[in-house]
Amino acid sequence: MKKLSLFLLLACLGIQAQETKQSYSFSLKQAIEHALQYNYSVINSGRDIEAAKKKKWETTASGLPQINAGLDYANNFKLQTQAVSGNLFDPDGDPNQISTFAFGTKHSMVARSTLSQLIFDGSYIVALQASKTYLQYYESSKKKTDLQVREMIINSYGNVLLAEENIAILEKNKATLDKTLFDTEQTFKNGLIEEENVEQLKITLSSINSSLNYTKRLKDISYNMLKINLGIELEEELSLTDKLENLTTSNLDMALTGSSFEVKNSIDYALSTNFVEQRTLEMKLEKSKFLPSLSANLNFGYNAFGDQFAFFTQNQRWFNYSNLGVGLNVPIFSSFGKNAKVQQSKIALEQAQTQLTETEQRLKLQYQNAKSDYEYSVEQYFSSKENLSLAERIEKKQQVKFTEGLSTSFEFTDAQRQLYSAQQSYLQSMVDVISRKAALEKAIGKTN
Repeated sequence: MKKLSLFLLLACLGIQAQETKQSYSFSLKQAIEHALQYNYSVINSGRDIEAAKKKKWETTASGLPQINAGLDYANNFKLQTQAVSGNLFDPDGDPNQISTFAFGTKHSMVARSTLSQLIFDGSYIVALQASKTYLQYYESSKKKTDLQVREMIINSYGNVLLAEENIAILEKNKATLDKTLFDTEQTFKNGLIEEENVEQLKITLSSINSSLNYTKRLKDISYNMLKINLGIELEEELSLTDKLENLTTSNLDMALTGSSFEVKNSIDYALSTNFVEQRTLEMKLEKSKFLPSLSANLNFGYNAFGDQFAFFTQNQRWFNYSNLGVGLNVPIFSSFGKNAKVQQSKIALEQAQTQLTETEQRLKLQYQNAKSDYEYSVEQYFSSKENLSLAERIEKKQQVKFTEGLSTSFEFTDAQRQLYSAQQSYLQSMVDVISRKAALEKAIGKTN
């Protein structure tokens, strides 16, 4: 009975888990919008910005008034013994003798509070500037992450559509070949053709079956990869509403290649510029250490003493103390150590400026490559589409000739392979148009 109850409980839990499984249906645009909100890297880059904002306030707060309070208690269970000359307190005493006594009380307590304020420190001013640059860096990093995720979703979405279209074509080819093989076997049984024709078709069919099984597995992997990029669980259902050919047509935008490229609009350029700003501030920080610093503090507290622990009774006497202090620190000579640090920071700044120049040239080359790749993918798309149409006509003619006994199985098989190759090239050309346009848009910093 207990086993039956446990079985029913597990069954109910399984049903409940299935009922709570969420399903998604996305167009490419919807998939990008979802990923820009729920992708794991996007989420963490947003958290980096929040952490940078907190870091900025931490830096700002270090120059604002600081208040600290404390309570100190000491139990002098063995007072330190002091020694003085024998006639220090008694003029008639022997000066050669030593008198000893214990100074203090067994218990002591101090309640204190301190107000401190930084008045001037050059490094604090530089730190405030650096905290702003620090935040800008993570904001630019967030934009770069968004661009990367957008391109990643486009490629993942395209790979899923490619697998689905590939499966559809392979299943169509398989159905056609099954029929052709059946007819050929019947013709062979009637003794009108050689067995080699049947065997040749079986080899082709076996290859198609193998490719079909592989593509089905690849489809599952592609879906899971897309789910991870979207930030959804692998167990949840996902369906895509866009079709590969429609998506390819909508991405045929040659006007994009004619747009001017501004390297300063690139996120990588902004990050490199930010790096130069960081190195500039580091040099200013080292130079600021030559300046004096000024601070002030106000101390206020109470002391209490006694041979008995009675600090919290009404009879306990507390003695007030307070003071105001101002501290001025003036650097005078550091054996040229500070100057060496300034020179190091200057070298680091020059390196960052050189890297910025390199980044600028690299981004220009990257744009040229992305533009060329996109233009080539568009050309390949139209060429592959035309080649597919020709391959279909050739295969159809060879099939008729083969059926009528006017061509050999090798000629027919060669036409089939040519058709299958043209089909794969056409599918790949469509995916290339989509992915290489995404790469070009990323290069120019286009987000929609």
